[in-house]
Amino acid sequence: MKIEIWSDYVCPFCYIGKRRFEEALKETGLGENAEVIFKAFELDPNSPATSESTMQEVLAGKYGTSVEEAKKMTDNVVVQAKTVGLNYDYDKIKPANTFNAHRLAKLAEQQGLGAQTSERFLKAYFIDAEKIGTEDVLLRLAEEVGISRDRAQQVLDSDEFAADVKADIAEAGQIGVQGVPFFVINRKYAISGAQPAEAFAEALRKVAEEEGIQPSLKVLGADGEGLCTDDGCSI
Repeated sequence: MKIEIWSDYVCPFCYIGKRRFEEALKETGLGENAEVIFKAFELDPNSPATSESTMQEVLAGKYGTSVEEAKKMTDNVVVQAKTVGLNYDYDKIKPANTFNAHRLAKLAEQQGLGAQTSERFLKAYFIDAEKIGTEDVLLRLAEEVGISRDRAQQVLDSDEFAADVKADIAEAGQIGVQGVPFFVINRKYAISGAQPAEAFAEALRKVAEEEGIQPSLKVLGADGEGLCTDDGCSI
């Protein structure tokens, strides 16, 4: 089955939703049957590459509230992130523009490194509080996931993959995506937001049943313990 995920690297619920979705894939045993494609989305296309403002200050200005009230918002997100094993550092996270990150993610996808890149960019922003809108950080992260620094530099020095990113964003508008994360399964079912893992699992099972897909068996206990094969028996 094909799962398309519209998300942005500065979206806190995109990382949380990703973890819950991954939990559902594991729980249902359908991970080997899933082709996961990450689609670009920009929550704030006008954001500068980086900023010295705190996220609480930015949120306070956006929602017309106090910094103290904005901190309550981020504290709530931190609590939710912890439920899926993520430790957000909102005291250090700064606003960032993600257009170039999305362009490099398209390059990564072309090289079969899309999943690794999405995970690395999200971790860099929310866990490590890195400035993922800046060129030096993006080049280093690209290298970490296996992309040639020179090739990544070529992309950043040009408008390569810009059309692909804009196409994802335009497509999101066409299918009614108003916020992220947004999950589309086989172009038949959509899940909006970082829903509980059970909601993802229910949708995955429904599609698998309709498509006649058999999940992989979940092996309990230690792998291979007390097992005989053509190569002999494990003791």
